[in-house]
Amino acid sequence: MNKITAFLRLARWSNLLFVALTQWMFIYCITEPIFGAAHLLPNINGNLIPLLILSYVLVAAGGYIINDYFDLNIDQINKPDKVVIDKYIGRRWAIFFHLFFTLSSIGIGIYIDTKTHIYAVGLSNLLNGLFLFVYSLSLKKKLLVGNIMIAFLLAWVIVVITCCEANQFSFLVRNKLINTQKLLRYTILYAGFAFIINLIREAVKDMEDVEGDRRYGCRTMPIAWGINATKVFVAVWLVVLIAILSLLQFYAFQLQWWFFSLYCIVAIIAPLIRIFRKLSIAQTPKDYHSISSLIKIVMLTGISSMIFFKIYG
Repeated sequence: MNKITAFLRLARWSNLLFVALTQWMFIYCITEPIFGAAHLLPNINGNLIPLLILSYVLVAAGGYIINDYFDLNIDQINKPDKVVIDKYIGRRWAIFFHLFFTLSSIGIGIYIDTKTHIYAVGLSNLLNGLFLFVYSLSLKKKLLVGNIMIAFLLAWVIVVITCCEANQFSFLVRNKLINTQKLLRYTILYAGFAFIINLIREAVKDMEDVEGDRRYGCRTMPIAWGINATKVFVAVWLVVLIAILSLLQFYAFQLQWWFFSLYCIVAIIAPLIRIFRKLSIAQTPKDYHSISSLIKIVMLTGISSMIFFKIYG
């Protein structure tokens, strides 16, 4: 493995692509069409779109790097073949990249704020960077707190885009220029999906990494509650998510969004049911890793469903 490949692995390039895709899809398929129908420009438009996305990619990359820095000993037990720090990239360089990416994301956020008078992106990136550092340092070792924080931060990737338009809401509602309720509904729908699916994945990853976590004093769900209780926790959230998505199909049927319903059933609900079944028989880290990979596919298909809102309007 060369240093470039090692660095991309350290920064979790595939996860960063997912962050970028999520924000781009929400802007392109949700925000822009709603504002465009009223012949208005959202605050985040033109060159500010790639800058906003870049800022969140950078803060996420910084978070992944500092997480691996603090998890080096645990990773040497759980996944020794995937360790990058001290093997391909030195610890000091890891700290440098973390600081550089995090501070750059804050700087880009402040630039966006000054151009749009949003005054939210810079502060948001600062808080994200702090939360990711504290999570990596200590919170990920605590029962459930770290899981909820990561799920929330990944949901925030969507919520922040709507927050960027919040300073226009009172004027837009008062003058009935756009359907702000529609924007808020879509925000809640996809942020809620992101929160639940990531909460599920974090719990599955804890079951995968239980041996290394136990050796270094972590109190994750599998260690504090046991594997079976953690499976029940995951199963409950899977049922909740499947139920919500199934209920959503009744509204889609009323609107005659047939292709949307077919897509959701085949590409999202059916894989979630498969995850539920695989979870019940999973025993080894390899089993949990397979489930985690399948969850990532569902995350991708779920976010990609935004394209139907662009098509159907």
